[in-house]
Amino acid sequence: MHKVMCRKYGEEMDGMMAPPLPGPKGQTLYETVSRQAWEEWQQLQTRLINEKHLSMLDPDARRYLMEQMERFLDNEPTDIAEGYVPPEK
Repeated sequence: MHKVMCRKYGEEMDGMMAPPLPGPKGQTLYETVSRQAWEEWQQLQTRLINEKHLSMLDPDARRYLMEQMERFLDNEPTDIAEGYVPPEK
């Protein structure tokens, strides 16, 4: 398991097993985003897709998700899934 300086958490953490996207963008994410941050993004992305009924065939929906991903990983405000209620701990 390789280590990365996670751009979301600002500390050295376990990295992902492989680039999450093809091309240079995926490589950059692989080198700068921890496995934990990526898993958290995947959960938010799934909620956004489901709640907003996004189609991954729609280029605008894919562009929207990429923007939300960048905001999430940079600790900026993101959209939330309106119907989402976090599980109680």
